Amino acid sequence: MVKRNMLLAALSLIAGLAAAPVQASEAAHVHRQPSAVAETGRVIVKYRANAAVLAATTGTATAQSARAGVQGVQAASRMSARLGLALTDGRALDARTQVLKSSALGSAALAKRLAQDSNVEWAVVDQRRFITSATAPNDPLYPDNLSASLSNLTAGQWYLRAPTPTYASAINGPGAWASATGSNVVVAVLDTGIRPDHPDLAGNILSSGYDFISDAAIANDGDGRDGDPTDPGDWISQSDLSNATFSGCTVGDSSWHGTVVTGIIGATADNGVGIAGVAPHVSILPVRVLGKCGGYDSDIIAGMLWAAGLSVSGVPANTHPAKVLNMSLGATGSCSTAYQDAVNQVNAAGAVVVAAAGNESVAAGAPANCSGVIGVAALRNVGTKAGYSSLGSTVSISAPGGNCGSGATCAYAILSTTNSGTTTPSTNTYTDATYASAEVGTSFAAPMVSGTAALMFSLNSSLTPAQVKSLLQASARSFPSTGGTAGISTCQAPSGSTTQDECYCTTSTCGAGMLDASAALSAVQGKVPPKVVLAFSPSSSVVAGNSVTLDASASSAASGASIAGYAWEIASGVGLASFSGSTSGSTATLVTTGIGTVTVKLTVTDSRGVSASSFETLTITASTPPTASFTVSSSSVVVGNSVTLDASASSAASGASIASYAWAITSGSDIASFSGSTSGSTATLVTSGSGSVTVQLTVTDSRGVSASLSRTLTVTAAALPTASFTVSSSSVAAGNSVTLDASASSAAGGASIASYAWAITSGGGIASFSGSTSGSTATLVTSGSGSVTVQLTVTDSLGNSASSSATITVTSPVSGSGGGGGALALWWQCGLLALGLLLRRRAA
Repeated sequence: MVKRNMLLAALSLIAGLAAAPVQASEAAHVHRQPSAVAETGRVIVKYRANAAVLAATTGTATAQSARAGVQGVQAASRMSARLGLALTDGRALDARTQVLKSSALGSAALAKRLAQDSNVEWAVVDQRRFITSATAPNDPLYPDNLSASLSNLTAGQWYLRAPTPTYASAINGPGAWASATGSNVVVAVLDTGIRPDHPDLAGNILSSGYDFISDAAIANDGDGRDGDPTDPGDWISQSDLSNATFSGCTVGDSSWHGTVVTGIIGATADNGVGIAGVAPHVSILPVRVLGKCGGYDSDIIAGMLWAAGLSVSGVPANTHPAKVLNMSLGATGSCSTAYQDAVNQVNAAGAVVVAAAGNESVAAGAPANCSGVIGVAALRNVGTKAGYSSLGSTVSISAPGGNCGSGATCAYAILSTTNSGTTTPSTNTYTDATYASAEVGTSFAAPMVSGTAALMFSLNSSLTPAQVKSLLQASARSFPSTGGTAGISTCQAPSGSTTQDECYCTTSTCGAGMLDASAALSAVQGKVPPKVVLAFSPSSSVVAGNSVTLDASASSAASGASIAGYAWEIASGVGLASFSGSTSGSTATLVTTGIGTVTVKLTVTDSRGVSASSFETLTITASTPPTASFTVSSSSVVVGNSVTLDASASSAASGASIASYAWAITSGSDIASFSGSTSGSTATLVTSGSGSVTVQLTVTDSRGVSASLSRTLTVTAAALPTASFTVSSSSVAAGNSVTLDASASSAAGGASIASYAWAITSGGGIASFSGSTSGSTATLVTSGSGSVTVQLTVTDSLGNSASSSATITVTSPVSGSGGGGGALALWWQCGLLALGLLLRRRAA
């Protein structure tokens, strides 16, 4: 059986946000339905009025159902015989409707099989639903600009106050409280139950609520249905996942979701404690239908019927029928026959059903998409669709759901009553802006509509559900088309699983408009406010210095009235723009002078004296800057050379011209400098060392708008000359001369050899130069034997030098021919004579 998210809308958004989304996205902080939960077949079946199985079972009970204390239709045995399928009885919802279970078939297959039987009017899967998460009151968390040490939410209950440019989606509670506060109206909260001992709720909670959860494991209070709707906690532990009932659920702490929703609707106001509710004097009827990991449709539908005062088998009659049912729960998918049948009965009993659209960012789920339900989408503080909120044509209206952003705290969360226990109850407290406690979601937008509906019933108890819906929609404020996150677009009709992040709402995607509690009560009194439509021409984004036409001609009055007056004013950004001409006509002209955002407020008054206002934001941008562009004669240059910089390709935007140029060295000023002017379209850079030089060009156009461009040049060290010379002989007899020739030496990079320098670096005692030592040639005269090292140093025209050395061997002078040979022979003769004498002595 498919498992769906019950607290669709608002459960806590524990933002690490993001981001996001986008809205790093707020989606990461919203409670959404689990993907799937594996369960055996479980179906809600309604029998035909003349069904044979009813004649045999009405007023009877199986042994199993008798033990469970179940009353009403119990036809499992008869249907088993007809289908040849083992079935067991579940709870009866009324005389013809019950839950049937089977371990042999899955829910969808069982529903299909049952629906084919002639005794059955309809059969639908018993699905699981989940949480979706006059004068100002003196409640300490209500005001704006709170101390961070008080709640970490400096905006306070921003969503209840009168709308402003920052809080465009606020519902204007103070304006409504001047007419009604919810007295003598009962609102049923179908949710996880409630903490009745919370000091901000205790005075408004009826003691006659009921717990409709049949499954003891889901109920988490030790039994099934009973007369105690107290919330024991709905935490899911890791060990819970081993239980088939919770397979596929998400591990998490207790949500106290029903207590949070109840606080939004009916927290006591002007008691100097905590927060104020939308309807601070309303009576709350807690109807527990959600427990650990959601609740079954059969239990939810039974709770709906009972809350409206209708009979439910096995449950005591409701002594305090509700006029409003708040259902901050649901799941994706279409409205089932079972839900539609229940909604029809509830509406016929005179009760309004308000449901959260869902936190899946796709098409609104059930039961919000059922006919006769007021489906509610969630808005950000500026009036755009919250990224997490589902949407579509079945949404009736939108209300604040909270949003975080990317700061250290969730700046625009929804404050309400809660409990600090992570599993079982602990200390009663309030949500705040810390990501561990912050609440956002459609679950918290729905109770604002429920609270407003209660105020309407308090003013006129004879209203029908259809009239309440119509008046809410007629009095809703128009959605803004400006002021959202940069780059967002208009919301589109949902398609399949494609999600939509923050977008500008339309009446076909987010309902009739933004909830206005004050206007809704005026509508109940026959004073439907005019619809305010404000348009910018040519657009909502303009270049500073230009004018914008503001047009309210599309605004309209309610039937029987006409527009009597217009009043234009700048709500924020007064230093950036001003009006030129009248501010009391259907159009006005705004002249811009600065850069930023300007919020314009338009108030329209009709012929009955009923007024309504709307805000729109104009974005003023700088003039289109000129284009700075320049070329360099070379991006890599040798030290000592110059570079020409040319900015003649720079250009100004249409209607302007380049007025000035400014050249600057932003890095590397120690190895380069400008030669000549630095304020012309060209400049000359002279290099003096190697490394990198960054040059910046700034051009300013005739309107005073500037633009800059930087480029980096590489300055390399100059290439050295090549010192090279030849010697006439590398070995010479002493007394002879050697010619040294350096004409093969060369310079690099366009330079030339400027000078030569010859030197003897070793052996100066046996050789010397004869003549010049600074020419391309030199003569070395030897005078003794040994080695002589000669060094040549050449210097080029850039002052760069290089050296080269060569060693010459000088031998002793050679004697005349034969003389040497005779002397040598004489020595040999003496040697031989001495040897002979020695041998003779040894012989003797």
